[in-house]
Amino acid sequence: MKRVALLCLGLAFGAATAVEAQLTMQMSNGWSFTFAGNVNAFFVYTDVSEGGTVGAPGGLVAASDALGKGVSNIRTGLLPAFAVLDAKGKEGETDVGVHFGFAPQIQCGFDDSRAGTSGSSVNSQGHDCFGAQIDMRQVFLTVGGSWGQILAGRELGLYQRQNILTDQTLFGVGGIGTGVGNEFGAGTTLGRIGLGYVYPQFKAQMTYSTVAGRPFQLSVGVFQPAQNPPFTTIQLPRLEAEGVWSQGNTKLWASGLLQRNSTPDVGGGDESATAWGGAGGARFGSDMFSVTASGYYGQGIGTTFMFLGGATSTTGAGGSDNLRKSYGGIGQITVTPANSKVTLAGSWGISILSAADTETDFKTKNWLASGGIYYQATKSLKVVGEFNYAVTSDDVDTSDDNKEIAPAFGLMLFF
Repeated sequence: MKRVALLCLGLAFGAATAVEAQLTMQMSNGWSFTFAGNVNAFFVYTDVSEGGTVGAPGGLVAASDALGKGVSNIRTGLLPAFAVLDAKGKEGETDVGVHFGFAPQIQCGFDDSRAGTSGSSVNSQGHDCFGAQIDMRQVFLTVGGSWGQILAGRELGLYQRQNILTDQTLFGVGGIGTGVGNEFGAGTTLGRIGLGYVYPQFKAQMTYSTVAGRPFQLSVGVFQPAQNPPFTTIQLPRLEAEGVWSQGNTKLWASGLLQRNSTPDVGGGDESATAWGGAGGARFGSDMFSVTASGYYGQGIGTTFMFLGGATSTTGAGGSDNLRKSYGGIGQITVTPANSKVTLAGSWGISILSAADTETDFKTKNWLASGGIYYQATKSLKVVGEFNYAVTSDDVDTSDDNKEIAPAFGLMLFF
């Protein structure tokens, strides 16, 4: 059974530590049971500069700081805590397995409706300390053999999967997001979601992958389709695919997505539109140095979470003319000196969302510059320092850019 996305995270930029499960039990019936995961906690200080006036769709940096000069949080980073349970066995010539991945957060949730009320669970900023999020991100079965593997259940999507798994902010905080709700939210930070890639999300799927362990692996899957307002009807599942070639410290990848949505009986007939996207990237380097570049382009796919804001929300009349274009990418460099436990990383990424043909023109740019230092204190413990600078702008108007800084310090323990 191939290692799931979480356990690949320790290899994301050639880190010194591979993530290995510390608890494995062998059953008398030939099955084995494994428990692994991580816990992380970050202190994050966020400050939105005064004077920003950009209000275009898809902006990720607030136009003003709703809480005044600076906000402090102790919270989960881009990677949530994970408790991963695996059971696998071999029956005849068939490898079978099941997987459960729980992803809790450490911070209190934010309850907008109760902000400013008194009570034991909510303070003046609306924290609901009984509302911390527990996210059931992964639950799937696998069936495999010499012919490859079928994964059926809820797991990370294929489209842009490698773009996020090779991102340095996976071990940190990255972008925070707009407004108080995200700064104090029950979920993770954004990392580079909407600031260099669109989040693949953990989605229900049936995916076939060729045999693992070879230089090239191809994965093709059908996925639970998503609504893409204003289109409301979905007749066919979404199709996603990914191809990855790796040899030593070199990796090349490409992925794609296709989904058709429609709105019935608009102007006497169905209006439909096909959302699509392509993505790819490359990583080159050695044990001490790596350069990574990735990018994407699509129509109707949104700019943060998949399909969020991918189309106008007025009417389905006009079909594909309602779909917005999305594109962006990341450039990243990492350096690990010889015989050192320290990795330095720097990167810059951008996501652009442009207006559909049926709406007033805009072009929202969200970009993030991030620098990080990652110290492998022990085999399992990583100490992280990070500085992030994010900007939202609109190339079409003369609004002043929205700007945000987010320095962070944290601990990550993988087991």
